[in-house]
Amino acid sequence: LDEAYAAQHTAVVPGEYVRLAVSDTGVGMDKETQANIFEPFFTTKPRGQGTGLGLATVYGIVKQSGGFISVCSEPGRGATFECYLPRAAEAVEAAAPEPSGSSSAGNETILLAEDEDAVRSAVRQTLARHGYRVVEASGGPAALALAESHRDPIHLLLTDVVMPGMNGRELADRIAARRPQMKVLYMSGYTDDAIVRHGMLEPGLAYLQKPFRPDTLAAKVREVLDAP
Repeated sequence: LDEAYAAQHTAVVPGEYVRLAVSDTGVGMDKETQANIFEPFFTTKPRGQGTGLGLATVYGIVKQSGGFISVCSEPGRGATFECYLPRAAEAVEAAAPEPSGSSSAGNETILLAEDEDAVRSAVRQTLARHGYRVVEASGGPAALALAESHRDPIHLLLTDVVMPGMNGRELADRIAARRPQMKVLYMSGYTDDAIVRHGMLEPGLAYLQKPFRPDTLAAKVREVLDAP
């Protein structure tokens, strides 16, 4: 993208990019909706059917990667999203696997609450590889039921912030009434600042932003468990 293009798009830095375009033939959007779609918790779906974090998460990932995203749409004519990511000048080397017996390993029991099946599976596998015992649930009510029926100690609740039926903060508060020694680590697809601004969490709580690397997850879990 050259200087002329960047002059017309204030968020763009001139350079080489890879463009990913995704189009649909749906109902489309008016200008007012387009102006808000990347805001966290903004949704046009009925109450209880959308979190408003999907496009906000995409926006956050693209911005973290040094890129930008735009949308072109009209009511009744679908929408096209164009995502520009900086082109890598050199091949990216795969990260070396973390050695077994690392400082991130443990044997504590973790209650995992995550409504996205793929994310929950990946997190569970990562924690299990590091030696943790994982009890998993697909949402807040299911996690609360597990916490009430589980007879052994639960050392850490690892929960998504925004879930249908019961959010992560409500889940943590309700479990804490019976398990006051349990520690909590929240995770979400948007920044902790945005989560705090929208009143979902208070500043200073343990938080991990998605997407994260397996070693980052393991290190954060160990950090929270070891905290006084």
